[in-house]
Amino acid sequence: MSPKPKSSIVVTIDGPAASGKSTTARRLARLLGWMYLDTGAMYRAMTVKVLDHHIPLEDTEAISRLAETTEINLISTSNETRVWIDGIDRTDEIRNPAVDRAVGPVCEVPRVRELMVGFQRRLAEKRCLIAEGRDMGTVVFPGADLKFFMVASVEERTQRRQKDMLKQNIQISLKELEAEIRKRDERDSRRSQSPLKPAEDAVLVDTTRLTPEEQVDLILKHIQNITAGMEHSGPK
Repeated sequence: MSPKPKSSIVVTIDGPAASGKSTTARRLARLLGWMYLDTGAMYRAMTVKVLDHHIPLEDTEAISRLAETTEINLISTSNETRVWIDGIDRTDEIRNPAVDRAVGPVCEVPRVRELMVGFQRRLAEKRCLIAEGRDMGTVVFPGADLKFFMVASVEERTQRRQKDMLKQNIQISLKELEAEIRKRDERDSRRSQSPLKPAEDAVLVDTTRLTPEEQVDLILKHIQNITAGMEHSGPK
């Protein structure tokens, strides 16, 4: 069997909110010149659309119909990924507290996940890609070349998320934010559709005491090892 061509490599980074996966994935993609796939942004974009239409979160049929007529595009630059919904840039809206609270139920709608997974897999065709999310290694790309699952203490993740929100001029207490993170963790882990869990062959990375630079270096070494192996391998 011939090795996978170097032009088509998929690396997945999964984990709970504020575990460091977004920052790490974005920096790795920039360093390597690969595509960065922020799947969480896609689900958040769908949530923005649901909130726009004032659809109750328990109305899965209405959410499914809306998803089928919604166009979500990710446009990556050297510094960030911009999120477009139906031709309008809504990037600045996808991480506000209202979306944080509603994204869990939207993620659980089977039709939403079906549509998103199809789009994500198409993006990975014939390109090198860093895919970041919650079920990349278990559901979307089970055959990925490398899989990572990032974790960190709830306290550390709460502080990180508060810092991110302060940058957006969003004020929220640590106590309230920690409660929301714990609730999201529980919901993501227990949901019937693609629960949050590490793939059996994923590398577990605890980022509690790691700097973003250390997180990138750790994963980059793994990536360099497999790309070097591909360059020196021939058909078997």
